[in-house]
Amino acid sequence: MSESENTGDNGQAQDADRAQVQFRIERVFLKDSSFESPNSPEVFIKQWRPEIKVDINTRATGLGEDLQEVILSATVTATLEENMVAFIVEIQQGGIFLIQGAEPNQLSQIIGIACPNTLFPYLREAMDNLVVKGGFPPLQLAQVNFEALYVKALQEHEKASEAEQKDDSDVTTH
Repeated sequence: MSESENTGDNGQAQDADRAQVQFRIERVFLKDSSFESPNSPEVFIKQWRPEIKVDINTRATGLGEDLQEVILSATVTATLEENMVAFIVEIQQGGIFLIQGAEPNQLSQIIGIACPNTLFPYLREAMDNLVVKGGFPPLQLAQVNFEALYVKALQEHEKASEAEQKDDSDVTTH
């Protein structure tokens, strides 16, 4: 094999390495947590059949070159009969992620799917710990399909954009 052929192969390998997306967890941290039981101790003498409401959100902030802070937030409210709130627990689980070589669409998917999937087990554990320390039975949140939530959010965003464009065209034609 000649040197020029060998160099060509290395160049192709280097191009493939550059095209590959790098994803690495730099740090996972608890950004904020809150627990309240506004109707204790009365809730402890009631029959424990709560209605559980879960609200989950994510947000991301660029931290400079190739670093993203992603915050996965969850609020769980447990309510007993007669609208008696047993507890409200809020967790903001954060992570700093290194994401290199991603196209804008790939970056959006990584931030919307891979990062929350990484953070969710930490959030679930922190939430369960607070609930148990508050004197309540363990709370095991069901797994969340962040890919489905991401696709749904994209579809809603596209519909809103289409409606906005339609409204703009209606205004200009009148």
